[in-house]
Amino acid sequence: MADVWLNGEFIGSHEGGHLPFEFNITEKMNKNENLLVVRVDGSLSADRVPPSGRPFNYPPNNFDFFPYCGIQRPVILYSVPSNFFTDITVRTDIQENIGRVLVKIKLEKVAQDKINFIIEGHGANIKLEKLVEGDEVNATIDVKNPRLWSPKSPNLYNLTVELYNENVIFDSYTLKIGIRTIEVNGSQLLLNGEPIVLYGFGRHEDFPVAGRGYLPAVIIKDYSLMKWIGANSFRTTHYPYSEQMMDLADRLGILIIDEIPAVGLTFDRNHIDRHLELCQQYIQELIARDKNHPSVIIWSLANEPKSSVHSKEFFHKLYDITKNYDSSRLITLINMQGVKNEAFEFCDIICLNRYYAWYTEPGQIEKGIENLSTELDKIHQLYDKPIILSEFGADTIPGWHAQPPEMFSEEYQLEFLTRYIELLNNKQYIVGQHVWNLCDFKTSQGIRRMGGINYKGVFTRDRRPKMAAHQLKKLWKKNK
Repeated sequence: MADVWLNGEFIGSHEGGHLPFEFNITEKMNKNENLLVVRVDGSLSADRVPPSGRPFNYPPNNFDFFPYCGIQRPVILYSVPSNFFTDITVRTDIQENIGRVLVKIKLEKVAQDKINFIIEGHGANIKLEKLVEGDEVNATIDVKNPRLWSPKSPNLYNLTVELYNENVIFDSYTLKIGIRTIEVNGSQLLLNGEPIVLYGFGRHEDFPVAGRGYLPAVIIKDYSLMKWIGANSFRTTHYPYSEQMMDLADRLGILIIDEIPAVGLTFDRNHIDRHLELCQQYIQELIARDKNHPSVIIWSLANEPKSSVHSKEFFHKLYDITKNYDSSRLITLINMQGVKNEAFEFCDIICLNRYYAWYTEPGQIEKGIENLSTELDKIHQLYDKPIILSEFGADTIPGWHAQPPEMFSEEYQLEFLTRYIELLNNKQYIVGQHVWNLCDFKTSQGIRRMGGINYKGVFTRDRRPKMAAHQLKKLWKKNK
């Protein structure tokens, strides 16, 4: 929760972190000095999303990462003209040799003038003029022989919109767009009509000393590590990441499963209505921010919700709301081991977190792989949809070695990941393998987390590779 004051006057509040919010302070500013105060309350509570829980942890969160609090991203003061663009939505389609760019513009006020739409890049120089007779305008722009956006060729065009008032530019905005499509066909995930498999990670915005604070150098480092290892994707576990992280994904060709902070939902009857209200708000805000990123291909509604008779109805409502906001992307939620999830009946793609041979069958990789294979086949037979294994991994103490491999050793992590990936590569309906985790990360204190650290990273918290990182590079070398 954030409360905002300007010069001692209360401006407003916003529930939830990670996503931008704004207030119009035009009428409340002094001519000379102004004092802006933002008070942030990150208290854990059962009626918030994510909810509190786990009394055996400290702090008592209901999720396995540290509940950092504070202002971790930029606070910006900006000015606008009397009439300006309040929203731009871009959708793309591909028809034969035509890239179709659909643009929807919203204005602050009703206008009776014109907007120029300009697309430039890769040999294209297209200009379309449309008259404006209201506060919304739609345009369709066709790009012949388009350079499509994909992980191997992250081609971006510049889209510029210009609002004119009496032949003078009143407002203008430029954003980078990628022409691409994403869809499911049977058991395949199709990018631009071609099958694709996601290779990558779950990860966290986490680094020593700075915690979740915005560190551009760490963003660059993490992308460098993912590119080096052969990854083409990641999930924003378990909250929206910084806008700078999303912008670089567009430029570098990294596919993203974009997730709201609905981790550890319990469906407590005392709070379920409030949780649904907050999840609706978060998915609306997430789509409003990230809808124009070609890198974002899937919206994730929750991570590891608990089993409940109310969960199917809860997620059906959230699914319908999300599809209404954006029908151009796929929708999923992330299921944890041992929990039945009837929401897979209507989700577009299935995501599973599985830890056979770690949390179950500990130390028994052969048995764990056998049980994983059996369950994957059953789930696919039941729903007949493509499956992403969205988490799998093993805690590994850096420098700890054992032969034969034992749990917590680097050798065990290496063999664990190798056997999992060999299995996944042999199942045609598996369209994604996301290792948990890219890097070790901070957690609450508890008996399962030595030093308050989750050691499932293939890199240490300060980004040094473990043995498994080099093995993943070999296994994923075809993606580079």
